[in-house]
Amino acid sequence: MTVLIAFAAGLVFGLGLLVSGMADPAKVLGFLDIAGPWDPSLALVMGGAVGVALVAFALARRRGTTLRGTPLQWPAAHGIDARLVGGSVLFGIGWGLVGICPGPALVLLGMGVPNGVWFVAALLAGMALFEGIERWRERG
Repeated sequence: MTVLIAFAAGLVFGLGLLVSGMADPAKVLGFLDIAGPWDPSLALVMGGAVGVALVAFALARRRGTTLRGTPLQWPAAHGIDARLVGGSVLFGIGWGLVGICPGPALVLLGMGVPNGVWFVAALLAGMALFEGIERWRERG
């Protein structure tokens, strides 16, 4: 059952990315290029997503458990530190360079778009590099 719920959630998320244009790198770059021919349409998509998420998180906090009755697990970290800021800056630079972030990259990978394949390969390499650095930090 969990796999089916995860599949349905991923399918809805992917369809949302396709319908909204978030999986189109040219549209994303048009949104991010505020000094050029700016396309503000993705601001409505992001605003709508934030609004839906605010309501969903408020309801989830009130429930305290998932719909299946298992306890919700919330992030333990609440502060803003240099690692969070650094990671956010790297994410923003990557997003601004190619117009792809991880969710749309998976959609592009599923569609067999070469840029999506390259992005996911680079994403996995970056994750492996991060894990290696974290293990090195823990030892030393």
